[in-house]
Amino acid sequence: MVKTTIDEAICKGCGLCVQVCPKKILRLAVHRMNSKGYNPAEVTDQDACISCAMCGIMCPDSAITVEKEDK
Repeated sequence: MVKTTIDEAICKGCGLCVQVCPKKILRLAVHRMNSKGYNPAEVTDQDACISCAMCGIMCPDSAITVEKEDK
């Protein structure tokens, strides 16, 4: 099981995570803004995440955490 968490309070909506995701499961929220006025990134399909953590590596603000639970 994989859990990708985006801290929306510090996400500035730069979209770098969206660009590097190999599974294309990240997008910028269109109908929602954080307290700073940015459209934060969001995960569209948690189950499709392969926990490569490219999104977290690319995030300049360290707003993304990828955790993989062992079964």
